[in-house]
Amino acid sequence: MAGIGAGAGIGTGAGAGAGIAGSVGILQDLSARVIDSPIDMILGATLPTKIILTVLAAFSLVSWILIIWKFRELRAVNARADDFVFAMAGANGLVRLNDALAELDDSPFRRVFREGIAFFSELRPGALDAAHVGEGLSPTQLEALWLVLEKSLSEEKDELAHGLPWLAIIGSVSPLLGLMGTVVGVMNSFIGITSQGSANIAAVAPGIAEALTTTVAGLAVAIPAVIAYNHYASRLRLFVGELEGFASEFVGTLAREGRL
Repeated sequence: MAGIGAGAGIGTGAGAGAGIAGSVGILQDLSARVIDSPIDMILGATLPTKIILTVLAAFSLVSWILIIWKFRELRAVNARADDFVFAMAGANGLVRLNDALAELDDSPFRRVFREGIAFFSELRPGALDAAHVGEGLSPTQLEALWLVLEKSLSEEKDELAHGLPWLAIIGSVSPLLGLMGTVVGVMNSFIGITSQGSANIAAVAPGIAEALTTTVAGLAVAIPAVIAYNHYASRLRLFVGELEGFASEFVGTLAREGRL
């Protein structure tokens, strides 16, 4: 029995020693790895680091797609808004403006105007065709007209804001993912120091460099997303302000022409 126990103890000790030796051998291979460029460091990174870098690469792709899409969308909206303002300046009254809009491309200004005109025509059928109509809208009807215009403004704002929340999410989450990768890399470096029993810079430098790679990647993804989000959100606020001003001018024009 003593022989069996001794044999089992020897076998267990030998297995543990082999495991430690294998771990140390892997760490020695990592520390001996030659890193000539950041690409070599990324290709030879550990699995957690590769996963985080893959997620950040996907975030970066989505972010740039959103940035280009919103840039083109807002540029087209601004061009159509300029056409609407030009047509509005050249039209004498709402009736002629309504006819002139038939030749323009669809735009937020055009949709808000159509909603207002359509609801006003429902409240007072034929009022747009008459030069002067004595009876005006009641306070309740005027409030209802304002509610319709506000609803249309809210829909246009929501439509233009599509994609912006994702830019905010990517801009806030990416640095945290990079930080998580940094923490994991530093932990692996300290584990390597403990396993090798040495704080030699050659043993810990690859792990530290790999850890910092995720931080740089996280910031590289977050910075363009945050800049684009703030820029587009500012432009959206300005555009919504212009739409609200147009809605007020629309009601004012109805009153000036004696249609309220």
